Amino acid sequence: MITRDLKRLALVVGPLLVFLLLSASLWNSNTESLRSHVSGLLEKNRHPSLSDPQSTPKPPSLDNQTHTEIVSLSTADQKHFEVRFGEYVFNPNIIPDPVRDDTWFIVGQRWTDPKHRQQHEAAVSEQVGCAAQFINGVLMCIDQAARVLPYAPTTGDKCEGPISYFNMNVGPHDARVFYGPQKPYTTFGSNSGFTCFGQWIQDFRKLVNWEYELLTNMDFETGTELYRPAPFSAIEKNWFVFWDRDDQMYAHYDMFPNRAFAKLDSDGSVGPDLAPAVAAQDERCMARYLPKLPTDLESIHQATNSLKITMCNRSDALCTPDDSNTFIMSIIQHKTYYDWHSEYEPYVILFHQRAPYELYAISKNPIWIHGRRRHSDQRTEMFYITSINWKARGVKYHGYLDDDLFVAFGIEDKNSGAIDVRAAALLVDLGFCNEP
Repeated sequence: MITRDLKRLALVVGPLLVFLLLSASLWNSNTESLRSHVSGLLEKNRHPSLSDPQSTPKPPSLDNQTHTEIVSLSTADQKHFEVRFGEYVFNPNIIPDPVRDDTWFIVGQRWTDPKHRQQHEAAVSEQVGCAAQFINGVLMCIDQAARVLPYAPTTGDKCEGPISYFNMNVGPHDARVFYGPQKPYTTFGSNSGFTCFGQWIQDFRKLVNWEYELLTNMDFETGTELYRPAPFSAIEKNWFVFWDRDDQMYAHYDMFPNRAFAKLDSDGSVGPDLAPAVAAQDERCMARYLPKLPTDLESIHQATNSLKITMCNRSDALCTPDDSNTFIMSIIQHKTYYDWHSEYEPYVILFHQRAPYELYAISKNPIWIHGRRRHSDQRTEMFYITSINWKARGVKYHGYLDDDLFVAFGIEDKNSGAIDVRAAALLVDLGFCNEP
C-alpha cells in the first residue's frame, strides 16, 4: 500500500520537480546561453571557409592578456587602413551611401596649425567630407576632394575665466555621423545658449548631396541644440543618442563616474534623468570591469555614437530579435595623459534596449586595433575612436553578430584611419554585469 502510494506520489511530484528545475535553469541561463552562442559563432569564424572572401583568416586574440585584438576583414596584412581626405583630417566617420554599393560618405575635422593663427583671431573649426571608395587599400575621396560641410556657426558668450577663449570659436567640433532607424544624423560641439560649449544635432542629409532619396521625417532639419537635465558642465562633449525597442529617441550624456540619460524630443528638450533608477547596479558593473583611476591624469568618457545589435546571426533563420538578445552598443575610452601624451584604450559597452536601460556588459579587456604601433619608450600610438557604423548599404541602426562594421578613429589628432571587422569580433571578451 505504501509502495503504491509512493509510486502515485512520484508520478505527481516527479514532473513538478523537473518543471521547477528547468524553470530555474532557464531563469539563470540567459547570460550563459548568450555567451555560449557568441563563443560558438566566434569559433566558427576561427575556421573560415576558403570560399568565403569575407571570412577573416586570423581570429581575434588577446595581446598578452591585456587587450582583445581586432583585425581587418579586407586588408592583405589585416591591419587598419588609411581614410584619406586629401589633406590632414582627423576624427573620421564612415556611413554607407544610400544607393551605391562599395561607396561611403566620410566626414572628419580639418586639422589647422595653431601656429598660423593670430593671438586674437577667431578659432575656425570645419568639418569636411566626400563620397569615398577603396582604392589600393585606402578609403579615399572620389570625383572631388573633400569639401567643407555647411554646418551653421552658433553663437554664445557664456565662456568665462580660463575658457573665455571659447567665445571666439566659429564652427563645429568633433562631429559624429551615424544612422538612426530611418535616416542619418550628425551631432557636433559648438557655442551654446545654455552653457559655454554644448552639443547640437542635425539631419545629415541636409549637409550633403543626398539626391537619391525622398527626404521624409524632417526632425532636426536645422542644427538644434540639445538640452540635458541639470546641471550643465561648462564644456559638454561626446554625447550620443540611442533608440529603444520602440524607436523612441534618447540622449546619453555621461558614462562615468555616473551615467546620465533622458528621453529626447524633436525640439532638443528632454525629460528627467533616468539613470538614477539603475545607478546602483550600473556602478557595481563599472567598478568590476573598468580600470581604476589612480590620478587626475586618467579619465573615462564616452567616445562614439550608438548602434543596436542582436546577439545572433542575421543568416540564422531562428534568430529573432527580442529584449533578451538585443542591446544598445557604444564604445567608451579610458584616457591617460602622462608625459604630455594622450593615449586611449577603448571598451565596448552594451545596455538594454528597454526601460530602465541598465548596463548589460562591458569589455573585460580594452580593444587593440591591429596595426597600432608601440614605441620604444612604452608609449603607444594615439588612436581616438570616434565612430562605429555598419558597413553594408541598407543596414542603418540595427545589426547582427555576422554583420560587418567600420570602427573609425583619429590618429595623433591629425590623421584618420579605420578598420572593418565582424561585429562578433568586438564582443569576444565581454564581462556580464549579472555574472556572479
